[in-house]
Amino acid sequence: MAPTSYQAPMRGDKADKKTVSQSTESNLASTTSTVAKLLEQKGDAVHAVRPQDTVHHAVTVLRDKRIGALLVTDQNGDMQGILSERDIVRKLAETPGQTLPQQVDGLMTREVTTCAPADALETILRKMTDGKFRHMPVLDDGKLCGMITIGDVVNFRLNELEYESLRMKQMIVG
Repeated sequence: MAPTSYQAPMRGDKADKKTVSQSTESNLASTTSTVAKLLEQKGDAVHAVRPQDTVHHAVTVLRDKRIGALLVTDQNGDMQGILSERDIVRKLAETPGQTLPQQVDGLMTREVTTCAPADALETILRKMTDGKFRHMPVLDDGKLCGMITIGDVVNFRLNELEYESLRMKQMIVG
């Protein structure tokens, strides 16, 4: 039985008049995913420590926030470096039992690869993979505006692929 909203074609109907809720163009339209789009969903929260803070303090923040890296900023919020779990583990191996009282300044990575909000996520994913790092600060005109992780990028991209797959199925089914 046809739905009650169905109207059978009538004499005089124009054959070329057709309405659709989707089009090939809308289903196949693709946009480049950017860091800005990811940050819209994730938010722009950045966790940071100062260079003179102890590693013990940094480890506590990492544990409490359940994150893998902290930005190191000065009193003005300008980025000085990044401190990751890997930096801490390397120092633990070099100075066993003496690492926690040391200052963050002695462990942090000073040369930090950053990205901008307009950067394409595929490019960022490639940089992270090639550079073998998992955290990337986001700078907008030199000012810190967020931090993304390789997990954020992969998850965002998986959600996009799932959505694209759904759109393709809808286009095929009609």
